[in-house]
Amino acid sequence: MWSDIVFIMEIIGTVAFAVSGSIIAAGCGLDLFGVVIVGCSTAVSGGMMRDVLLGRTPPAIFSDITLLTVAAAVSLTVFIIFYINSKRFDLLEKRIESMNVLFDAMGLAAFSVIGIEAAFDCGFKERALFSISMGVITGIGGGIVRDILVCKIPYVLKKHIYALASIAGSVAYYYIRIYGNRTVSLVVAVPLIIGIRLLAAKFRWKLPSVRKTEE
Repeated sequence: MWSDIVFIMEIIGTVAFAVSGSIIAAGCGLDLFGVVIVGCSTAVSGGMMRDVLLGRTPPAIFSDITLLTVAAAVSLTVFIIFYINSKRFDLLEKRIESMNVLFDAMGLAAFSVIGIEAAFDCGFKERALFSISMGVITGIGGGIVRDILVCKIPYVLKKHIYALASIAGSVAYYYIRIYGNRTVSLVVAVPLIIGIRLLAAKFRWKLPSVRKTEE
């Protein structure tokens, strides 16, 4: 039962991040290969980082290519949609911007939870900081790689409340999971991450930053 839930969340996270990554890649003018590579990288990079830190080598993505195949298929679909509607690209991009934020939030929530469960499976249940870090890395790692590939400062370092949403949800999931049960922790953490992420995007919440003044 629980393994099925985890697999469903992996699919949700993979689809969500593949959509997010491929949309941004298409918007940057990348070709078919570039869009698929960026979409797949966004979907699987966080999990790869996590597996390396957990000592699970080679990363699971190479032993079971199901998620990679899903990511590639989704990225290809996004490219085809944009290609067919290339003359209305700007209008299409604006219309799906809010949808992209939702997909991104769903992926962040799903992968943050999966990262903590992976740490538990490897025997780190009593290591709070490490387990929570695995959740955050799994959640934000793909987005960082995506932004680097399209030559942008990683979104997580400058825009809205992104990593903090993953941190808040991961902390909630970890401690409820330790002192409660998996179902309750899942019900609390996933809506918490999605809610914070969507509210941050809607109201443009940002952390303070230093801005250079014009001379």
